[in-house]
Amino acid sequence: MSRLLPGARTDVLVIGGGVIGLAVAWRAARRGPGNVIVVDPGHGRGAAGVAAGMLAPVTELQYGEEPLLRLGMASNRRYADFAAELTEASGGLDTGYRRCGTIAVAQDSDDREELRELHAFHQRLGLDSTWLTGREARRLEPMLAPAVRGGLHVADDHQVDPRRLLTALYAACERANVLLHRAEAVELLVEGGRAVGARLSTGETVTAGQVVLAAGPHSHRLPGLPEGVLPAIRPVKGQILRLRVPDAYRPFLSRNVRAVVRGQHLYIVPRENGELVIGATTEEQGYGTTVTAGGVYELLRDAHELIPGITELPLAETSAGLRPGSPDNAPLLGPTALPGLVAATGHYRNGVLLTPVTADLVSEYLATGEVPELARPFTPLRFSPDRSTTKASA
Repeated sequence: MSRLLPGARTDVLVIGGGVIGLAVAWRAARRGPGNVIVVDPGHGRGAAGVAAGMLAPVTELQYGEEPLLRLGMASNRRYADFAAELTEASGGLDTGYRRCGTIAVAQDSDDREELRELHAFHQRLGLDSTWLTGREARRLEPMLAPAVRGGLHVADDHQVDPRRLLTALYAACERANVLLHRAEAVELLVEGGRAVGARLSTGETVTAGQVVLAAGPHSHRLPGLPEGVLPAIRPVKGQILRLRVPDAYRPFLSRNVRAVVRGQHLYIVPRENGELVIGATTEEQGYGTTVTAGGVYELLRDAHELIPGITELPLAETSAGLRPGSPDNAPLLGPTALPGLVAATGHYRNGVLLTPVTADLVSEYLATGEVPELARPFTPLRFSPDRSTTKASA
């Protein structure tokens, strides 16, 4: 734990030490000049610590989310360079970034029609998405069940290991002289109508030229935050399983696998180290993160229908985390209605995917005072009462 000097002051204070907060801090420190402090009671305990790490802007696409697609694809294109730079900056720590592609498959005729519609949507948008018959899908992934009726292959959807990513970001921040302070921000300090820092759970205060709020689903709950500056960021619980593939079973899967099973969405992410991640439930039930028997059962049941051999694998871990969902499920990036306060939150199911582009866009604003064009559809001001600013639209 790094200690603060009495009356600490910094150029940038980042509230929240998940992948988003750490990435913004690292980028801001590298851009300089200026000091950066990150405050978090337990760095790495956010949603990314239990995320699967699919980098899948195309197969994750839902209708009406074209602006978010553009943001996700921009981030995905940056990921290889971002991961390589981070490995170097962290002293050689691997992020688990891997170019593997994604196959999305359907189990029955209704699910196949849903994927057919998605494929047609991809084609209208000019995306690289290839339709597969059931036989073609099983040729790519032989462990798939004979009942698979068809699917999509997206070669440019990839993966990263969020836990390794967190570790590398933490190390890179330390090497960039970011002060990482293990404490909770318990009050936003506002003076003269401007955010000027935070009071911490340790009794310390930090004053700052700019404050970045990256506290995930807790962002809008920060005491001292004036009403209406941020919309409510709702917690969306996701339960996830980790299985271990013994050497004798490898290779079990070569690509990320997404599926629609009886209308329920499922993903399976194979790591090179033999870990197999299955997720995730979507539960809007408050801030609890209890793993339930029902959640584990549903994930294993659907995964078994998709890949029958999966139930022979050892179950290594069950966990649950909270995704931060904004009212329109798009992130909040850039200056808020409160001068001095910058948002980097509300990434919902795309936090890991959007980490590089969020770090670039927010750090650019911190350095220049100008909102980058790519960030403009995602300004927090779109939720302001007068709604006079750009809305998250095409």
